[in-house]
Amino acid sequence: MPLDTQATTLRLMRAADSLDLDLAPLQGFWSVTQYLRLTNQTNHLIEFTDGVLEVLPMPTRDHQVILAYLYELLLHFLRPLGGKVLFAPLRLQVRPGKFREPDLLLLCNAHDPRNQNEYWLGADLVIEIVSPDRPTRDTEEKPLDYAEAGIPEYWIVNPLNATITVLVLNGDAYSEYGVFGRGDHAISKLLAGFSVQVAAVFEAQ
Repeated sequence: MPLDTQATTLRLMRAADSLDLDLAPLQGFWSVTQYLRLTNQTNHLIEFTDGVLEVLPMPTRDHQVILAYLYELLLHFLRPLGGKVLFAPLRLQVRPGKFREPDLLLLCNAHDPRNQNEYWLGADLVIEIVSPDRPTRDTEEKPLDYAEAGIPEYWIVNPLNATITVLVLNGDAYSEYGVFGRGDHAISKLLAGFSVQVAAVFEAQ
């Protein structure tokens, strides 16, 4: 996993002061325990792969507006069905030694044993809103990771071209269920009856 070279220093906030931590010297050597302790002490989103930390950019206002809009839609859809939807920051273990921070992640059954307090052990559907700093993180790298985790459905919400791509797991890799643009409704295969008006997602205020 490539490291964002513009974010090699992390500021930890403590009760009385702050501490700047240089990540670079230990890249490749961080343990899962260190990663979990570190992410408990900062408001930065940090992802982890086999000893390497990647600090994600701070979400923009537009990013958060889109996230809130989708969260509300999913919450109203899932709650009567007994499902659970949450949003970042919440660590998702892809496999031992690899953690991601999806923008949205859900389970069809809130009592699913993967619904753990410290981090989730999997999900039924995840959604990422593409970050302009490095779009390939969400469009190329994370499909491989979420397929590795066995997550049945992955939505890529891309403000850069106003599309929503829905991927469904086919064996050990994703296949394209649909690419939906303005004028379309993005449709879930997993959640029967759930759809999202694409234009409304990108016009949310």
